Amino acid sequence: MGPNATDSRSSPLVWSALAIVYVVWGSTYIGIAVAIESIPPMLSGAMRFITAATLLGAFLLIRSGPSALRMTRRELVGAAAMGVLLLSTGNGLLAVAQQYISTGLAALLVASVPLWLVVFRFALRDRPKPLTVAGVLVGLAGMAGLSLTGGESGSTIGIVVVLIGSVSWAIGSFLSGRIAMPRNPLATSMVEMFAGGIGLAIAGTVAGERLDLSAASDRSWIALAYLVLVGSLVGFTAYSWLLGNAPISLVSTYAYVNPAVAVLLGALILAEPITPQIAVGGLVVLVGVALVISTERKGGQRVAEGVDGGGDVGLGMGGGQEPQPPGDHVDPPVQERRV
Repeated sequence: MGPNATDSRSSPLVWSALAIVYVVWGSTYIGIAVAIESIPPMLSGAMRFITAATLLGAFLLIRSGPSALRMTRRELVGAAAMGVLLLSTGNGLLAVAQQYISTGLAALLVASVPLWLVVFRFALRDRPKPLTVAGVLVGLAGMAGLSLTGGESGSTIGIVVVLIGSVSWAIGSFLSGRIAMPRNPLATSMVEMFAGGIGLAIAGTVAGERLDLSAASDRSWIALAYLVLVGSLVGFTAYSWLLGNAPISLVSTYAYVNPAVAVLLGALILAEPITPQIAVGGLVVLVGVALVISTERKGGQRVAEGVDGGGDVGLGMGGGQEPQPPGDHVDPPVQERRV
């Protein structure tokens, strides 16, 4: 279905799938926070993505046979590189940062990915529309407010780490439309998650992380299982279905709904404080992101995340969302993938 489709806009199935993406991908930040309470952040991400990739690969083999996994060496390398940028660095640093900052603050900073994508376009002498530039400036002002006034909810280390991860995610998103990728979007995500998981396992081991099974709580294991089964597989499936059955302008709204959901769930489930600085700075960031996305959409361009959360892809994973499948719905210059 094309981006201008309207016949399914009010469909209960569309809104049900959108609600799943809103809530599930917004909740992956909570899942990460609980998982890393007793499981090292990078090793928990490694287990999450390798397990999800294995389950997704088994599903593809059962449903379509070995042909579903066929790809050239160039496509395999491209998808693996995206997995490292999006998941090993992007999602991995998000998990590391959540040791120091609240889930809500992390989600709001991750929401900056669409803004970095426009910055990259500008660096390559692509001239975005004036309203797009205005949206970037507004969003960056909000990020500055969050970074400078994180207050009790954050630390400088966590803020810097999550911003580096967001830039890595944006780089991966920006490059993904410019390199060879497998034709099957599910196979692409399988390779990305497997490569990202391997990268996190290596990084965690080098960083000195060790998994102590006796110290890992049931609460953390349940959160990790939630991230694999619900965040990675259910959320990604709902998002993939939406790409083919709903206007992309509607689907892309999760880019600024997920952070709001994460802030709300962080307050309700983890009793994280919502300070005035976070409320105001976060609102400014989301206004900037909404302005960028709506302006690009009006111009006939398409924005989609991915990632992921996660997740977990994108968007975006971002974020805690899963990587987004490539396809005709995505316009490379302004693409956002969330995990």
